[in-house]
Amino acid sequence: MSRGSGKGLSLKDKLDGNELDLSLCDLNEVPVRELAALPKATVLDLSCNNLISLPSDFCSLMHLVKLDLSKNRLQQLPLDFGRLVNLQHLDLLNNRLVTLPVSFAQLKNLKWLDLKDNPLDPVLAKVAGDCLDEKQCKQAAVKVLQHMKAIQSEQDRQRQRKLQAEREMEKKREAEQRAKEAQERELRKREKAEEKERRRREYDAQKAAKQEMEKKTKKETVHTRKPASSSRPPQPPRHKASWSRSVLRVLLFVLFCILCTLAACKLTELQHQPLCVSVNTLYEDVVAALQNHKTLQNMLQHNS
Repeated sequence: MSRGSGKGLSLKDKLDGNELDLSLCDLNEVPVRELAALPKATVLDLSCNNLISLPSDFCSLMHLVKLDLSKNRLQQLPLDFGRLVNLQHLDLLNNRLVTLPVSFAQLKNLKWLDLKDNPLDPVLAKVAGDCLDEKQCKQAAVKVLQHMKAIQSEQDRQRQRKLQAEREMEKKREAEQRAKEAQERELRKREKAEEKERRRREYDAQKAAKQEMEKKTKKETVHTRKPASSSRPPQPPRHKASWSRSVLRVLLFVLFCILCTLAACKLTELQHQPLCVSVNTLYEDVVAALQNHKTLQNMLQHNS
């Protein structure tokens, strides 16, 4: 195993009490798994190596109390570096750090901090100070923690404001959606009412037209019946009509008898009988009278 990865090292051989010295081992990776197997090693020295970054599982070494990472090439610390809550002493001298992760504010037990010789952000550099002696390094730990807590609080407030803004925006969208749905319901309701009113008007118009047609038809029927009833001659009384028919029958019977008698007296042997002689004489007299009457009419017409 290569020495650069640290996996070829015998960590137990380097463990002295609770101190584990891995400085000057030309490490470019941290043997986290082997370190996790040594929970008694609360003091860890990783100074003077070639570390560019720390793996994310390095923050699982929560038993660490003192950590020396000075004189490496670290450009940043893991985002969850604040999980090392038991850490009291941290040396980051001579690295390439510009900022610290916000979770750094969770290192509530940190009492000593050295950030010298790093290209720190100007604000962070001013807060950290020089750390030229024990007092300044302790003050650096306090001030940096306060600074990071302030940043964390501001970020929390920004998150809360953003979350609140998103909630308000969501409420606004929901309110707009409800208003839109209510408006659509009202529009559908109004359209339905208008459609119902239109159908009612059509129904009333059809009903009125039907009633008018029935009224007109009834009026025409009455108008047609009245002339028929008025032009019809008054019917004679029932008994009077019956009497007239009886008289007519008698006259027709008498006329039939006369014609029969006349025929018998003219065409049969009875014409020499006294009765037939009288009948024939009467017939001839009537015919002569009719002829004379006709001759007189012709003369009158001629004279006129």
